[in-house]
Amino acid sequence: MTRKHTFVGAYAHSDNKRQLSVCFGFLTIENGKITQKGSIEEFEELLSSGKFSEHIVINLSDSQLIIPGFIDCHIHAPQFPNIGLGLDRPLLEWLDKYTFPLEKKYSDTVFASKVYDQVVQRLLKNGTTTACYFGSLHLDGTLELVKSVLKYHQRAFVGKVSMNLQNDAGYYNSTEKELQDAEEFVQKVLDYKNELIQPVVTPRFAVSCDHQLLSGLAMIANKYGCSMQSHVCENLKEINYVLEINPRCKSYCEVYDKSKILHEKCIMAHAVHLTDEEIDLLSKKRVSIAHCPASNTRLKSGLCPVRKLLDNNIIVGLGTDVSGGDSATILDAVRRTMDVSTCLELQGADNYSLDWKEAFYLATLGGAKALNLDDKIGNFEVGKDFDALLIDAYAPDGPIDEYEYSVDENKEEHAVSLLQRFIYLGDDRNILQVYVKGKSVKTI
Repeated sequence: MTRKHTFVGAYAHSDNKRQLSVCFGFLTIENGKITQKGSIEEFEELLSSGKFSEHIVINLSDSQLIIPGFIDCHIHAPQFPNIGLGLDRPLLEWLDKYTFPLEKKYSDTVFASKVYDQVVQRLLKNGTTTACYFGSLHLDGTLELVKSVLKYHQRAFVGKVSMNLQNDAGYYNSTEKELQDAEEFVQKVLDYKNELIQPVVTPRFAVSCDHQLLSGLAMIANKYGCSMQSHVCENLKEINYVLEINPRCKSYCEVYDKSKILHEKCIMAHAVHLTDEEIDLLSKKRVSIAHCPASNTRLKSGLCPVRKLLDNNIIVGLGTDVSGGDSATILDAVRRTMDVSTCLELQGADNYSLDWKEAFYLATLGGAKALNLDDKIGNFEVGKDFDALLIDAYAPDGPIDEYEYSVDENKEEHAVSLLQRFIYLGDDRNILQVYVKGKSVKTI
């Protein structure tokens, strides 16, 4: 993208989890940042005054609108070759048979590079402008993921997974090596001095990390000011095992809390089976949750009560959790989030359902807040980076048909209808362009 662009037409974003703003006007982008926005009348006045003489002006069609880029708060990049496999098995069995044997292959950096190039390109094609990645156990292999992210200009957190407890696949390291590799990984990512990519310290979960490793990783994160990510309370058997090997702890979250992992720069995936005491702890510690409805249901882990988390002031974003999840698009996570919340309400949890506007918030601004990026991305406030998708609801050969009938009474209602149809029916064919910090990274 050149230095100055102005988009004219419909755009939509969330102001907060209860407020969706749909506007018909203009957005001006300079050096990757949103510098001005306003109404069509304001645009026409500025245009006539010569204000946009040095801008490339993009006029959107009646079927197009601009929305913020999608944010995937939890995804396992090494697992993509297994996507769609083994989902008839429970979590711990699935890990041993499918996941750990595959992840061991990422000691081969040539193999890693090829897979990660495909992964990043696929996510950008699907409109994921920001991803929070789990890598593998391998320092050099995970650095290949960093290179792919930088190569294709995605915004990302990348974590080298840490594990030190033995498993049948032989997929773990000594505590000393894990701490050394984790710190070296953080240093190497920071050495790129690229604002689009950040290291995230990544203990896999309390099943595969002991207190010494968890505490050591927390110290590394604190030393470098890094975020942390892991899994919590995904599966009942997992929880029982964690408590079995940590007999002095009363809950899964206490294991992490004793290791100083729970804080405002920590994001935990799943949180399906939290106790009320754990919800209160995570809320007080300002820990965020990555809701992963696809893997929670595919692996029969459970139904996450997202409404309850939100009502307890826990920040929630969405994750595809490939390959426990079977889709690499946040649109799928949006739809399953609505479905899971509705199922909980049908089972008797009053007012638990989330509507499409709330799910859209979780996929955009909610995810930005969960990753502490809401000062940079998530909506179209002036001063933020332009991470965005240009959507055409009726793209040629797309999944949505246009009919000669409409209930819309004005342009704003028409734009709401376009977004609603895209949320429920759209796919990557409707995403014509993808921008990360103002740079076009996908164009159809």
